[in-house]
Amino acid sequence: MFKIKIFTISIFFVLFVVGCQTVSDKTDEIVKKENDKLSQFIGQPVSELKIAMGIPDKESKTDVGSKLLIYKTKKYGIPCERKFEVNDNEMVIGFISKGCF
Repeated sequence: MFKIKIFTISIFFVLFVVGCQTVSDKTDEIVKKENDKLSQFIGQPVSELKIAMGIPDKESKTDVGSKLLIYKTKKYGIPCERKFEVNDNEMVIGFISKGCF
């Protein structure tokens, strides 16, 4: 009887660990796709970004004086925020993505 309990607990533990790894792998894949999609705008003019993403929800300045274009959306009730940093020549030089999948 004791061996059956140990065996059952071991099976549940293995399934739990494998399940967590699967979720982690899927999350990593989604993040990679998001980064690949957004990195295509690096070095491109702002006009190209606005053609693909539309008009930003908000514009602000960074501490160093660069412009930030902020796009906000929601998917399944989860907020997604994408920030694109733009230099003085109106070229995209960086991005940050939070909660997007």
